[in-house]
Amino acid sequence: MPVAVITGASKGLGRALAVALAERGWDLVLGARTGAVLQESAERAGAYGTRVVAVAGDVTDAGHRGELLAAARELGGLDLLVSNASALGAEPLVRLEALPLAGLRAALETNVVAALGLVQEALPLLRAAREGAVIAVSSDAAAEAYETWGGYGASKAALDHLAAVLAVEEPALRVWAVDPGDMDTDLYAAAVPDEDEPRPAPESVVPGFLRLLDERPVSGRYGAPALVGSV
Repeated sequence: MPVAVITGASKGLGRALAVALAERGWDLVLGARTGAVLQESAERAGAYGTRVVAVAGDVTDAGHRGELLAAARELGGLDLLVSNASALGAEPLVRLEALPLAGLRAALETNVVAALGLVQEALPLLRAAREGAVIAVSSDAAAEAYETWGGYGASKAALDHLAAVLAVEEPALRVWAVDPGDMDTDLYAAAVPDEDEPRPAPESVVPGFLRLLDERPVSGRYGAPALVGSV
């Protein structure tokens, strides 16, 4: 069975993607900071009969990243690495003039530095896979200028560029930066708590991610809603 590691898998998109992959027969290693909620994700995914390992911890901790990949080795290797764990930098979001520099550093540490650290350690396993792939979960804030989204958007833009360079350096892999679009998640609620506009469920964009795995287009940046809409 193919094996995937998914960070930020306790809720939202991470959980939705985990369940969808398990339904397809993937074995999974799921990571997130909140152990009890992460276990709920593992139980939902495990209901499909695949092997699911929950590893609670902070992705900015090198030890935790090592535990994630050690669990993947125990399952037989690594075919897909999904960097989904994200930090906003401020909750709720604020204009750049008020953005705490410590918050910006925290967003960069989670969204960029930790993602690169995980890739660095995962590369031997991904190279050994028949069809190794990396998905870096991005944001439209990485490409568009939205008021108050500057720190978070900057971190996701940096992640996009790391993914683009990784694709050049590792041509045998598929490296996709994926903008999932607006979703009804705890992260968005924390970012803009006063906004009550209805937003799509994370499950609605999962088919876009699955399409990447099915069709394996060239490495690059993709929008999940567009992938869903063009099926």
